[in-house]
Amino acid sequence: MLISFGAVAAGLVVLVWSANHFVEGASALAKHLGVSSLIIGITIIGFGTSAPEILVSVISVLEETPDIAIGNALGSNIANIGLILGITALITPVPIAKEILSREFPLLLIATTVMIWCLYDGALNRFDGGLLLVVLAAMLWFLVKSHRLKAEQGEDDVPIAEIPGGMSFKAACSWIVLGLIFLVGSSKLLVWGATNIAHAFGISELIIGLTIVALGTSLPELAASLASLKKQEPDLAIGNVIGSNLFNSLAVIGIPSVITSFRVDASAITRDLPVVVGLTILLYAMARFPLSSSLQLSRTKGSCLIACFVIYQLYLYYSVTTGNS
Repeated sequence: MLISFGAVAAGLVVLVWSANHFVEGASALAKHLGVSSLIIGITIIGFGTSAPEILVSVISVLEETPDIAIGNALGSNIANIGLILGITALITPVPIAKEILSREFPLLLIATTVMIWCLYDGALNRFDGGLLLVVLAAMLWFLVKSHRLKAEQGEDDVPIAEIPGGMSFKAACSWIVLGLIFLVGSSKLLVWGATNIAHAFGISELIIGLTIVALGTSLPELAASLASLKKQEPDLAIGNVIGSNLFNSLAVIGIPSVITSFRVDASAITRDLPVVVGLTILLYAMARFPLSSSLQLSRTKGSCLIACFVIYQLYLYYSVTTGNS
């Protein structure tokens, strides 16, 4: 068991480290190839913050433990809103740009709806996966076009992300290769350790995916949100969470589904999916209908999000202790 816990801990540390360097390498390479910062910010960095979830989910289905993949996707969405955005708002109120309400939020609601439709029958196949990925591609195209149109009109738009620079072409290629190797290796280590823990304690792989794996793979989002506070750009935090949840709902579930068909644990649909939907709607309501005249997530709202996350975790613990996991 010590080896299994060590594998999970080591897998998470290396996963976060390799994801960060993979994104930096990919972004720097894209800049060397003349790709605009706008496209890098929306696609590569958006993909990069969800790279741990994607790799873990792919490895999970290949290792025939798909419940970890589903738990990872749903649990990461829950952690991003309830824990990460809650902590960020608790530290300092998070301003919300009107463009996020009129553009990114509706996309997230659409993505969540498509995810529900694909999961509702209790099975995922290549058609579901293809649909999710097509929707993701359409949304990325829309975001790029929308941001570019704003820029051409000379209007201020929501900042995408900070694009790393100063890296040579050779170094960028090296970090992409090394980052990808370590991403795959750490994902396999994490899934192996998590599966062993689940079997040893008689806990379902879904619960492990919703808790240990989901929290671990959400560390890049937490780091990005805290970094946005340090740079005094807290508005990046909510954009980061919405973008990550878009990729989680569409890519983290879609890519494994394209690889192979698999069944979805009924608890994920009846217990965990409604929590994802509820938190997404709650976040939109908090942003859309502020108690004050300013559009922001206040400390009170942040505390509410954290409370929802804690209650959900306690309910999972109750499910495990009563044998309903």
